[in-house]
Amino acid sequence: MPGTNLTREEASERAAVVSTQTYDVQLDLTLDSESHFGSVTTIVFGATPGASTFVDLVDGDISSITLNGQDVDVSAYADHRIALTDLAETNELVVAATLPYSHSGEGLHRFVDPSDGKVYLYTQFEVPDARRVFATFEQPDLKATFVFHVTAPSHWAVVSNSPTPEPEPAAEGTSTWHFAPTKKMSTYITALIAGDYVSVTDSYQGAYDEIPLGIFCRQSVREFLDADDIFLITKQGFEFFEGAFEMAYPFGKYDQLFVPEYNMGAMENAGAVTFRDEMIFRSRQTVAAYESRANTILHEMAHMWFGDLVTMKWWDDLWLNESFAEFAASHASSNATRFTDAWTSFTNARKNWAYRQDQLPSTHPIAADNYDLHAVEANFDGITYAKGASALKQLVAWVGEKDFFAGLRAYFDKHAYGNTQLSDLLVELEAASGRELGDWSKEWLQTSGVNTLRAVFETDDEGVFTSFSVEQTAIEAYPTLRRHRIAIGLYDRVDPSTDSGEPGKLVRTERIETDVHGASTQIPELIGHRQPDLVLLNDDDLTYAKIRLDERSFATLVDSIATFEESLPRALCWGSAWDMTRDAELSGSDFVTLVLAGVGSETDLTAVGSLLRQGNGAVNLYTSDEARPALARRWEAGLNELVEAAEPGSDHQLALVRALASASSDPARLREILGGSLDGLTVDTDLRWSLVTALARLGDADEAEIAATLEADNTISGKERAAAARAIRPTAEAKEAAWQAAAVDPSTPNETRRQTAGAFQVSGQADVLEPFVDRYLEMAATIIDDMGVWIGQVALINLFPLANPSQATLDKVDAWLESTSANPAAKRYVSEGRDDLARALRAQAAF
Repeated sequence: MPGTNLTREEASERAAVVSTQTYDVQLDLTLDSESHFGSVTTIVFGATPGASTFVDLVDGDISSITLNGQDVDVSAYADHRIALTDLAETNELVVAATLPYSHSGEGLHRFVDPSDGKVYLYTQFEVPDARRVFATFEQPDLKATFVFHVTAPSHWAVVSNSPTPEPEPAAEGTSTWHFAPTKKMSTYITALIAGDYVSVTDSYQGAYDEIPLGIFCRQSVREFLDADDIFLITKQGFEFFEGAFEMAYPFGKYDQLFVPEYNMGAMENAGAVTFRDEMIFRSRQTVAAYESRANTILHEMAHMWFGDLVTMKWWDDLWLNESFAEFAASHASSNATRFTDAWTSFTNARKNWAYRQDQLPSTHPIAADNYDLHAVEANFDGITYAKGASALKQLVAWVGEKDFFAGLRAYFDKHAYGNTQLSDLLVELEAASGRELGDWSKEWLQTSGVNTLRAVFETDDEGVFTSFSVEQTAIEAYPTLRRHRIAIGLYDRVDPSTDSGEPGKLVRTERIETDVHGASTQIPELIGHRQPDLVLLNDDDLTYAKIRLDERSFATLVDSIATFEESLPRALCWGSAWDMTRDAELSGSDFVTLVLAGVGSETDLTAVGSLLRQGNGAVNLYTSDEARPALARRWEAGLNELVEAAEPGSDHQLALVRALASASSDPARLREILGGSLDGLTVDTDLRWSLVTALARLGDADEAEIAATLEADNTISGKERAAAARAIRPTAEAKEAAWQAAAVDPSTPNETRRQTAGAFQVSGQADVLEPFVDRYLEMAATIIDDMGVWIGQVALINLFPLANPSQATLDKVDAWLESTSANPAAKRYVSEGRDDLARALRAQAAF
């Protein structure tokens, strides 16, 4: 039985029979029920006369089905599908049902704000969850127009893809909003957001038309909404994209809605983009948070053209949607906003995510074989997003930026409101650039794994290069050697005694750009150049590859990483050092030394946050039991010194205090900071939670203190942070309660579940966590089947027994993987945790 799955073959067969035209969807949100809503769907569609097919609807309690004026027995609804037979050339299907509200972030999610009792609803439909709200042909290539009629309390805000109309009175205290038909679109980008939301409005006047803008949020977070900055980024994005694509925004108005308990960062619903409302910052944040939010805003905006206007035929090309938006967001940020170093942040965070994902046993080609919906749901990962974006950046370097965007414009013009495959895009890029891209596509999109690049050279007695080549390697399992367009940078320390350049800086003195292919590529342009202090392959980060530094370059890095004149080459070196640590080529101790030497002066705050997390990981995961206590003391002492040296009130001070909270073994020091001992540091709501949670980790904050902190922050965010503080305590009772909430109780709110699970596995708590090694493997066998993909992945990723890094744990995981018949997605998440565990053990043994 298919259940909620759908195969690519089934979708293809249905598309051969059906051509959808219009949906008319009536939703009644005023039922005398907090658990269900009413849904009546009318679909007008074409079909092959006499054919049979099916319509999707999940968990519906169907009251009637009518096809072409004839009643259909409700027994035709089985296994989340409605069977349709003897179709006419033109058909009208009407399905009336009641459906459950979601509390897992899938379908129509219902949330009651604990701070004021206000009700908030929103939809999340990607990948296959429109069918949880109305009857659908749930696949991206069966596009249609949609008309929504929504009956709801009269005082609510109601938003969908089309502009919000004036409501018409219905029953007492309720009204109905009749939305105009949408443009032609796929089911997964339709949307409904309704409830006690408040809004701020503006508009953008561009080269083509005026675009009405709206920002919506919960009433309880309205005081924190910095609408001016969100509108600024939005307007900068529209100006950039409409100019780059030479095409008007296609969906009229543009609403951005910040919603609670959201599983994703955001979702590109056409004209009604939803975001996690944690992006409305209620406490002081570093600039990295604002840069990340700007990137997300621009990512979703890019989807309006690439994904919503032109949509993939099937989910095999999911990567192209997400990779393009990922690339476009960084490109727009660096060219159109104040975040001009966006590509540095991409390298420091997103690209490292891709490198890690691509070295896991679950790696897959960028263009994955998404043969069914279960496969799609498992592939929202670092390869689909960040590796794909890196490949597109390499493609831009390969064909040239001007020709790349010319090809995109032709692609949008030809396929507007339609569905495409990768080949459709490549045709336009080849025509614009004159480059043959078939081989490029095979190398980059249809293979797995990451290459490693090394400089191999000889010098004479004067230190001048007499030979220079770039060596490219790949692991045996994924042996593809790719063509790379790279820059090679030569960097020298500027002598502080001279007047040239900034004193003490590591400055690029030479740059060449070249093509690399095969196992070894000669670089004759560097013959005759003096060997510099540091040779940096992939300078400017044009390609996607691991880089290794020669001995002299690495020594320079250790002494001078803080002195790079620019942030991007420093990001590349940070990434190389962390990758070497994970590969057991660099000790955790050496990595900690490097971080402590450079993080205090690192200009990219995204890098600061990443490095501080990585430093903590180097101590707790990649250091042997014998060496760990001394390194932990050095790490903590170094963080304390950096905190004291940080400029009062600076972003560095805040980031370093957060890191110290995660690493500290000294409750007295934490309580000093909590009491306001640091000049310039405001202990606001979120920082207070960080410090109380750190004290709970040490067993120094009891239930009474957590409860008192929650009483002062009686919000959904406060409840979620309190759940994490309780889960992190080093007691059997705390861990048991957390386990029940994260892995057993289906009623746990989804964000509370995530916070609880994220605080469960804590280094240094191996004894109290030992019983959960076996329980994790028992849970892993069934949780996705029992509780769904979103709940399952939160538990499987976060509860993996990484705090018990022993050979015995690894052996148990290996035995489970060899014998289990669990859902493939569950096996994937366990195998990924297994890779982290194995890497930790290798590093611990190596140093």
